[in-house]
Amino acid sequence: MKKSLLAVALATAFALPAQAADAPAAPEAKSPHTLTGNVGLFSSYRFRGIDQTYGRPALQGGIDYSHESGIYLGNWNSNVNSGAGFPSGNLEMDFYGGYKTSFGDVGIDVGILHYYYPGTNARTLSGSNHKHTSSRSSGSVNNTEVYVGASWKFLSLKYSYALSDYFDLPDSDGTSYLDLSASYDLGNGWGINGHVGHLFANDYSYQFTTGSRSISYTDWKIGVTKDVNGWLFGLSYIDTNANGSCNKAEFYCFFNSWADDGDLGSKSKDAGRGTAVLSVTKTF
Repeated sequence: MKKSLLAVALATAFALPAQAADAPAAPEAKSPHTLTGNVGLFSSYRFRGIDQTYGRPALQGGIDYSHESGIYLGNWNSNVNSGAGFPSGNLEMDFYGGYKTSFGDVGIDVGILHYYYPGTNARTLSGSNHKHTSSRSSGSVNNTEVYVGASWKFLSLKYSYALSDYFDLPDSDGTSYLDLSASYDLGNGWGINGHVGHLFANDYSYQFTTGSRSISYTDWKIGVTKDVNGWLFGLSYIDTNANGSCNKAEFYCFFNSWADDGDLGSKSKDAGRGTAVLSVTKTF
């Protein structure tokens, strides 16, 4: 009897470590923090439909942080052309933060975004507002907006409101932009997207050859994308009804350069004209 009890005890003792070794490891706790980066190359940079690089390519990239609570922060950057309203500047830096949440298929997004153009000098924008010709600008070109957005499945709607003068155009604070977009997954890596937006310029007009006019306009886009091993290739067509006739010296006629002393380049073009844009982007 004693031998039998001893044998059982020994067998149990040797079996326990084996069972412990076979037990699955406890899963690692998921981090509440997420950090991602993005990079992209575009044949032309269009912001709200308007050419920012005088038809030249743009290299863009940024970094985003988000917390499981819905809070997020980020930075995004792109080269720009000084003639697009950034005297002596060639870089755009965006800084933003906000909060996102969802209720089933409905998403909500609120935040604040600051556009900054280092090295620019806004003083050459002074007096450009035909409604307030004595208004002045100074310092670097910048713009601060608050926004609220909502999404449902493949549709999204976003409203942005400028707390500051809109890109340092004198007395243009309160300018806003409404953006309706759609992005639909076709399967097998293919997708289509579309957008229509409208700029509501507040208390700002410009003088051209036959009088003064608002800078408000509508822009639209339609595009197709293809995911290839995590690289997203895109082709889109972008157009606007912005007033950009260079023969009439309209507001959205941009020059190929703009110095901080007010000197303009020798070439000009309609910055709101329709164009096709090729792109390749990667998120990591």
